[in-house]
Amino acid sequence: MFSAMVVCRFVHFSAVLLLFGGWVFRPLLPGTLSGPRQQVQGAYRGLAWLALASGLAWLLLTTFSMAGSWEDTLDLATLKLVLGSTFFGQVWTAHLLFNGLLLIALYTTAGFGLIAVVSFLLLATLAPVGHGAMLDGWQGQLLILNQMIHLLCVGAWVGGLPVLWWVLTRPAGVAVDAVLRRFSNVGFVLVAGIILTGLINTRVLTGALWPTPLFQGFALILLIKVVLVGLMLLLALFNLLMSRAGHFEVLRRSVALEWLFGVSAVAAVSLLGTLPPLVVS
Repeated sequence: MFSAMVVCRFVHFSAVLLLFGGWVFRPLLPGTLSGPRQQVQGAYRGLAWLALASGLAWLLLTTFSMAGSWEDTLDLATLKLVLGSTFFGQVWTAHLLFNGLLLIALYTTAGFGLIAVVSFLLLATLAPVGHGAMLDGWQGQLLILNQMIHLLCVGAWVGGLPVLWWVLTRPAGVAVDAVLRRFSNVGFVLVAGIILTGLINTRVLTGALWPTPLFQGFALILLIKVVLVGLMLLLALFNLLMSRAGHFEVLRRSVALEWLFGVSAVAAVSLLGTLPPLVVS
């Protein structure tokens, strides 16, 4: 069941991050590319359905961990108790509601602003889940806020990369340099936000800037995540150089590789959220 939860978290995080990042990145595109919503609408609808399915699976797996059997898990009274009487359930009720609203918006004539706001709320309601709920009072609220900022930065970066790759596959008549400059300028802010909020999370959860022992459990997975983010940052700098040199074929492959590193980092986070932090005594 542990493996099922890790996979479920990975699928759900990936879908929600891609939904948020894709919509946030759209205003950075040239007007001729940001307009035709129908070209990517199918992909976003698919991601929203995937997010809903994995979100419901997450609820069932969490309920199973509390109830201890599938018979009790699938009992409506048990589900009602979890959703109404636990912190996770209350947060998850709002989360699933935003997921449903996003699906409705994607199947109607809702504008960019509404979909972007609902995507933001969908991602933001992931912050109180997992380690974000470890502390009580104002400290817990600040930790959730910090985790929310962390997720928003990650979502904008990882979710924006597929859109950037899509632009690079259609370079004719597109000022690729301008698009990359826009993405890079925002990217530097996002990277700074990811690093700062990540350090705060680690310090608060473990009592140290880095947990020890380094190559065990929580610390090892955290190290893998940091290495992957570092590789993404190096590739982002490489992409900027390739753009200035006009090597668009290399650039497309590099952006795709950067996105794969990002997805791998999300996989590491999905596992990390199920492990207890190594608290320094």
